Amino acid sequence: MFEDLKPHIQDLRKCLIRITLALLVTFIASFYFWELILDWMVAPLSYALPKGRESVIFTQVGEAFFTAIKVAFFSGFIFALPIIFWQIWIFVAPGLYDNEKKFVLPFVIFGTFFFLCGCAFAYYIAFPIGFDYLINFGSQLFTALPSIGDYVSFFAKLMVGFGISFELPVVTFFLAKIGLVTDRTLKEYFKYAIVFIFILAAILTPPDVLSQFLMAIPLVLLYGLSIVIAKIVNPYKPEEEIE
Repeated sequence: MFEDLKPHIQDLRKCLIRITLALLVTFIASFYFWELILDWMVAPLSYALPKGRESVIFTQVGEAFFTAIKVAFFSGFIFALPIIFWQIWIFVAPGLYDNEKKFVLPFVIFGTFFFLCGCAFAYYIAFPIGFDYLINFGSQLFTALPSIGDYVSFFAKLMVGFGISFELPVVTFFLAKIGLVTDRTLKEYFKYAIVFIFILAAILTPPDVLSQFLMAIPLVLLYGLSIVIAKIVNPYKPEEEIE
């Protein structure tokens, strides 16, 4: 059994090495510009902070340095996305038919596109609304002094969470293409998907209802888009049930 898995393990190892090298290169390049990237990351928070107190602080000796590491790694991950998707496709390609292997370029392009769409939605819509609510909640009693290290971790977690969530149409397209799902399948599981989406949103977002809805609502809409995609790619055929 191990001998059968050995080629797959070797393929996985090669893909992980390539991904690691890509991340290393993009990390080094991003570290050179980490201050500019950090300014971009902090902008939604600064906008939500009270006027005159838009700055953030650090409370530990090495926090500033490790924040720069986090910023560079997050940015490097974003820049390396096309290579990451490409390597994922290379790993799964041996199990596909020849006519399915030709979708490598659409997978890389649309996988990257929808991930960036999720990040853009988070940055330009979810963050301004969510941060304004969270920062100003209880502002009469407390003074907001956000730590830069905690904020960067929080920012990266949400950006990646939204990015992964927006991959739903891409995943649906390829599952429908290989015949695993149809539009009817997605319609039948819609009510269960709603529950799962809200649970996922609760896990990936801060513990407040507003942030949960800001992630859950676009995911519900993307699920609807996935039904349309499945109907185009692999529509349900009633005659198959009769057979």
